Amino acid sequence: MKKILTAALAATLATSSLGAASVAEAQSRDHRAYHQNGHDDRREERRDDRNVRREWRQDAREDRQDARRQQRAYARWQRAERRYNAARYQAPRGYQTRQWSYGQTMPSYYRSNQYVVTDYSQYGLRAPPRGYEYVRSGNDAVLANSNNGWIAAIIASLFN
Repeated sequence: MKKILTAALAATLATSSLGAASVAEAQSRDHRAYHQNGHDDRREERRDDRNVRREWRQDAREDRQDARRQQRAYARWQRAERRYNAARYQAPRGYQTRQWSYGQTMPSYYRSNQYVVTDYSQYGLRAPPRGYEYVRSGNDAVLANSNNGWIAAIIASLFN
């Protein structure tokens, strides 16, 4: 009887340990499936989002560097090294000669053909960048955006 009881107890223990092993294996399989199906995908998406943000910051940094280079190319305010004779200046109707500064917007009246300096090389000026033009205001030449009049630079006392 002792032999039978011992054999039955051993069989029960062996079966239960196999059952525990199979449960552990099933949990392990479920864990791997979880990581393979959903969890790793989310981790990859976060990694991709980080890369996109990093690239965006790099692009923004390069844009700022380009803007700084362009600003250095055209100093915002310069005193003319030489003065040139030009026709007598007459301000647009309703306006008077004034001092402009960087960042202001010139009225559209100043961007008419009468005030735009088309022969800039004759006055020792570099060619304006695309979308900009030199506008005469009193004795100064103003580099302004041709679409909205935003002032990018002033060359003071260029004309007599």
